[in-house]
Amino acid sequence: MSQSITIKIPEEWYEELKSISRKEGKPQSELVRESLKQYLSLQKFRDLRKKSLPFAEAEGILTDEDVFRIMK
Repeated sequence: MSQSITIKIPEEWYEELKSISRKEGKPQSELVRESLKQYLSLQKFRDLRKKSLPFAEAEGILTDEDVFRIMK
């Protein structure tokens, strides 16, 4: 089931959204949904990272390089 919301955005953003919508041939609402989906996914990742960070640090995993080394 889908829900609707109404938001207010600066005129400049609206004009950019309209322009991108025309260029990509996608409805504005689809572009906003895609953007929100990306934002929500990023927030989930950040939350997971925050929860797992103490465990990683306890194992000596402090950098991306540490992760890549372990993944090899």
